[in-house]
Amino acid sequence: MRTLIARDFAAAFEQVDCILTPTAPSAAFAIGENADDPVAMYLNDVFTVPANLAGLPAVSVPAGLSADGLPLGLQVIGPAFDEAMVLRVGEVIERAADFKQRPSFIAGER
Repeated sequence: MRTLIARDFAAAFEQVDCILTPTAPSAAFAIGENADDPVAMYLNDVFTVPANLAGLPAVSVPAGLSADGLPLGLQVIGPAFDEAMVLRVGEVIERAADFKQRPSFIAGER
């Protein structure tokens, strides 16, 4: 299965330099929330699993806040052994977004 996933990524990287995906299917949840629900915990990581299975470099960068003021992330996935490109793309996204918001629980709004 890992070989098939890696092949699919390799084919994609023949067309693009990197792949952008959400880091998670939903906003962050509170510390300890869902800790007793392993399926919910797994499903929150579902978008990060393919890069891990394929052994590809990836980084998550801040992308904004949900309507509830919780963090949302954007994942940058790059070709094998091109960690430098992944980090450069992540830095460009962070600079372009000029993301300075803070989750409401840190900012004292909740």
